[in-house]
Amino acid sequence: MSCACLVLTEVVDDKEVKSNHRSSFSSSFPTYSSSSSGGELIDSRRCRSERIFPIYAMGSSDSNRNSTKVIVDLDSSEDPIWDSIKAEAKSEAEKEPVLSSFLYASVLSHDCLERALVFVLANRLQNPTLLATQLMDIFNDVMMNDRGIRRSIRLDVQAFKDRDPSCASYSWALLYLKGYHSLQSYRVAHALWNQGRKVLALALQSRISEVFAVDIHPAAKIGEGILLDHGTGLVIGETAVVGNKVSLMQARHHIRRHW
Repeated sequence: MSCACLVLTEVVDDKEVKSNHRSSFSSSFPTYSSSSSGGELIDSRRCRSERIFPIYAMGSSDSNRNSTKVIVDLDSSEDPIWDSIKAEAKSEAEKEPVLSSFLYASVLSHDCLERALVFVLANRLQNPTLLATQLMDIFNDVMMNDRGIRRSIRLDVQAFKDRDPSCASYSWALLYLKGYHSLQSYRVAHALWNQGRKVLALALQSRISEVFAVDIHPAAKIGEGILLDHGTGLVIGETAVVGNKVSLMQARHHIRRHW
């Protein structure tokens, strides 16, 4: 099987500002034309694959395809994404009564997206020496006092719903998708790192890696509107920078389908 090393394109404010790739593929893989400013693929399969997997890295900066325009106003009393999540959870509880307690505890008992996410993450990451109640206190303190994170968790969940074909609703990302969980857990660790609480940030990094198989250094810089599909085996190092509106697709066995 051929292998590849990819350096993601950084996308900032809808503009591609860095594009590098190093690859070692068999001749059956599609190639890029260096004369094209958009990194246009010679292989016609890209046209078909991008309808399913819109890529905002490695040669395409068209971030509006198949996506919903979202404006996050944290000062407004309205939160349409949170309203949708509650409606979805209520509907799912009616369809699957066996999950009603889980859905109530995870979503319907909370008054905002932040607190629901805190509950979900704390219960995913807890262990005998790092209790769920301790994690909830840490996560709640960070999220409720960081407007950047509050904005990012909404733009990220919108990215999952818009750009991940396997994510049918906002609540699916919030409750079940470890790519979303690991990304939001990283955001808390990153905030702690910037506060000087580096030991706690590294402890969270270790636990995130153990639970989700995603290793993101808390000093790494990651933008908003990110889709992290599965993420199993993903490593993002201390000096890495990932821009806004980037999709990281799982492509171990079927690289061509994402190009």
